Formats: sequence, C-alpha cells, structure tokens
Amino acid sequence: MPEPAPTSALLETRDLVKHYPIRGGVLMKQIGAVQAVDGVSLAIREGETLGLVGESGCGKTTFGRAILRLEEPTSGQVYFEGDNILAYPRERMRVLRRKMQIIFQDPFSSLNPRKTVASIVGEPLKIHGLQRRKERDARVLELLEVVGLQREHLRRYPHMFSGGQRQRIGVARALALNPRLVVCDEAVSALDVSIQAQVLNLLRDLQERLGLTYLFISHDLHVVRFISTRVAVMYLGKIVELAPAPALYAQPLHPYTQALLSASPLPDPTRHRQRILLKGDVPSPINPPPGCRFHTRCLYADKICREQEPALREIKNGHFAACFFAGSLSTKRAVTVSS
Repeated sequence: MPEPAPTSALLETRDLVKHYPIRGGVLMKQIGAVQAVDGVSLAIREGETLGLVGESGCGKTTFGRAILRLEEPTSGQVYFEGDNILAYPRERMRVLRRKMQIIFQDPFSSLNPRKTVASIVGEPLKIHGLQRRKERDARVLELLEVVGLQREHLRRYPHMFSGGQRQRIGVARALALNPRLVVCDEAVSALDVSIQAQVLNLLRDLQERLGLTYLFISHDLHVVRFISTRVAVMYLGKIVELAPAPALYAQPLHPYTQALLSASPLPDPTRHRQRILLKGDVPSPINPPPGCRFHTRCLYADKICREQEPALREIKNGHFAACFFAGSLSTKRAVTVSS
C-alpha cells in the first residue's frame, strides 16, 4: 500500500529526481546524465496557485511533467490526495488523470490541426467514457461558453483562431474532466500582453468558480506575481527560495531571486531598480558545480558555499531559502527604486 503523505497538501513531492541519461560509445553505455530535476521537495496546497519561476533550462517544465507522470521520475515520491502515485499501475493512473490536467505552452502545436474544436474538447470525455454523444456535445458547448467562446466555434479548426482563442480551447480541454489540479506550463508566454491579461483573468475566475489548484510555471515575474499565492524559485534543478508571493517580491532572501527581480522592468518609466549583474553563465546540468549550485555566479559566495550544499530552510514565517547567508544578506539592492 502507498504510504500516506506527511502533510495535508493536495500534491506533494519528496526528493523528486528526473535525470536524462547520456549514452555514448559502441555499446551506447550511459556516460553521464542531464540533471533536470534533482531532489525537489515541494507541496501544493488545495485551492492555491503555486508559481514556479526560473531561467530557461532550470527544470520547471520537467518538474511539471514529472508530477503528472508524463515524464517518469528517476526517483523520489509524488503524493496526490495522500497516495504515492508513482506506485500506481497504468490503469489506476489513467483514472487519476481525470483529476490532474495540463495546459501546454504552445496553443497551436498542442491542438490537433485535423480535428474540430468539438472533437478536441470532447476527446477527454470520449476516452474516459464518461458521457454519451448528446451529453458530451452539451458538455463541450458548456465548456466553450465557460472560457468565452461560442457555439459557432464548435465546427472550426485550430488554424481558424487567434492565439488567445486557441489557448482558451486548451483551457476548455483541460477542464473537461473536472480536475482538481491543473499544471499551467508557460500558459501565456506565447501570447501578446493584452491577451495574456485576458487569459490570466480567465484562469483566476475559473479557479474561484471551480475550486481549482494551479501549478503555474513561468519565467515572467510580473505574470507570476499577479496570479500566484506562493512562489517557488528554481535554479539548475533545485528550489532555492519559497515564500508567499507578497513576501518574496517585497524582500527576496536568496541572491538569485534578488538578481531576477532586479532584472524585471517596472511599468513606470520614471522609476527603475538597481540592477544586480550576475557573473558568468548558468553551469551545465550535466556537470553542476559542487556545494551551492549558484556559488559560481553569486556575489556573496564564501568557502562554505563551494564545499557544502545549503538546505532549503525556513528563515522567516513561511519564507524558505537555500542559502547559508539568507538571513543576513541585504535585499535593498533588489528592491530599491529611484526617480
């Protein structure tokens, strides 16, 4: 029997690892591994939106796909509603997928160009055999109206819609089975700013109306701030900071988070942040540096940072950071603005 999860979170990961093997030689033996996700322990509470941010290639999307078992984790545990779902056989996992859905990044390639909107949105219902044809058609129409589309859109194909409309179709498909958890994988990054706002407002309205829980993956700090309850910051396969959104944006504790926020432009052209410039490039996930993975670019790195890996520890109430000096570092540089 799967062991119970240690908290009441809707979903929780413990030491989740996803490595992609690198093979070479005549016999194609494994000669290394891409450490996309490396020991992530994270809880998502029911009804909240957990934002997951970080630079491209840090492992955000891989983490989102791993908790849904679209990518099989290398090791660790994923608990959903108290059960370790990595122990589920295929058939039981198929039933569970009704409760766990994903909105993909690209609103065009994620939709089958040969199928109409009615077929795309109704396909999850058909696969799971939940409703008859007439009931299924009524449910599809209801879903389209929920996301702001109309009856005349039912028989159209994806190429006949704008990017924002296509993403609304993706949202409708994700909601077809009444899920409890939705992974939003860069759900608005391919859209224009004005359309982003519409889709974000739609997601918030749907969350309030349907009681949804979101894992919202994005590299856009402004978008994450708008929609998230809590924010986790990821760097090179590790979570380096976790806090309620207001606390993280007001006073980031990890040097990496401070640098990210300093690079985020303010909407007021008369104000600006004091920029923190990081040295060097992001190390390769094939051979990450020892100790703290951020020490090769950190302004405050000391000997201990190069030798030991800092644990993600609680610095303030509900505010966690994986940094030996997180409690003493000044955050003024990250949040200072001037006219």
